[in-house]
Amino acid sequence: MRYLIAAVALTFAASALPAQARGGAGSLVAAAPLAGAPSGNAYKIRYRSVDPDGRPVTVTGFVVVPRGPAPAAGRDVVVWTHGTTGVAEACAPSDADYRYDQVAGLGALLAAGYVVVAPDYQGLGNPGPHPYLVGEATGHVVLDAVRAAHAMPRASTSTRFALWGESQGGHAALWAGRLAKRYAPGFELVGVAAAVPPTDLKANLTGGSNAGIQAFLTAYSAASWAKVYGLPLTTVVKPRTARLIEAIAKNCVTTKGFKVRTQIGLVRLIGQLRGVDLASSPRWAALMAKNSLTPAGLDFPMLIVQGSKDQIVAPAVTRKFVDRLCRAKANVTFVTDDGDHTTAGKRSAALAVSWLGDRFAGKAPPSDCG
Repeated sequence: MRYLIAAVALTFAASALPAQARGGAGSLVAAAPLAGAPSGNAYKIRYRSVDPDGRPVTVTGFVVVPRGPAPAAGRDVVVWTHGTTGVAEACAPSDADYRYDQVAGLGALLAAGYVVVAPDYQGLGNPGPHPYLVGEATGHVVLDAVRAAHAMPRASTSTRFALWGESQGGHAALWAGRLAKRYAPGFELVGVAAAVPPTDLKANLTGGSNAGIQAFLTAYSAASWAKVYGLPLTTVVKPRTARLIEAIAKNCVTTKGFKVRTQIGLVRLIGQLRGVDLASSPRWAALMAKNSLTPAGLDFPMLIVQGSKDQIVAPAVTRKFVDRLCRAKANVTFVTDDGDHTTAGKRSAALAVSWLGDRFAGKAPPSDCG
């Protein structure tokens, strides 16, 4: 979860599109040129989606379009789903000065001719709350980004797309894939590549051995779910701990990790969380189960990457998930290396771009099952 939030957001002088703004989920509200793309032409976008309760929301992101003419059938789309940047409105990758660098393999994707779409998710760069690791809501936002890009005349996209994400974004990509046939029936998903995805949220959020990481994950997930689901933090922690969680959740990840005051807060939170287990509450445990991933509906080719030194998403949890997929006769390419969590996307970018290219080319997907 390495992504970093700049202190000052870039100005977004949006060019409104009134006719599309009146549309429903997936309609494009605005698109404005963005400077600094290493290759291609970039645009900050605002588009329609729905929140966890199905109510309309406007969310943000950015799109990078390769230079040169589009093929007759249109440019295929790769959606980059980013890792954790925070849960506060100020934590949007599209507003950060590292926005292009955080897209693992961006140069190779553009060189291959893909339009790259990078949604912020609800509540990041747009009104919240941010549904952190809330599967269905995030899946809708990701799929609506595909539809919004298709509505951009300058993008000239086809109706084929792939999903590629890291950490929180791996969870988002797999959930979006699960929902794609039902939620975006006019588009063809060719495959999903996910690096170090959280899959079993009870195990991922509460089963870690690193107290600092567990405190960090607890702060973000608990603060988000308290707002998204209307579930008070005081149902599982004392009022002073609830206040500390809310304070920590206001801070984004920065270019140097967390600010000093946030690090101090996490140290305090570690002490206050001793003996606290969110999963011991039936209501919180039910939400963890609801937003975890199961093999059901994952009937598309998948590439899953896991590092053996990952202290955030435990390798054993991912291995167990892949085993379940194989028992369900899913199509999975599973790749492990000796890396950690923070560089998983960058380490596996070349592999992911190549694997996605084979899916767009119609090659039979390999599988490590059996």
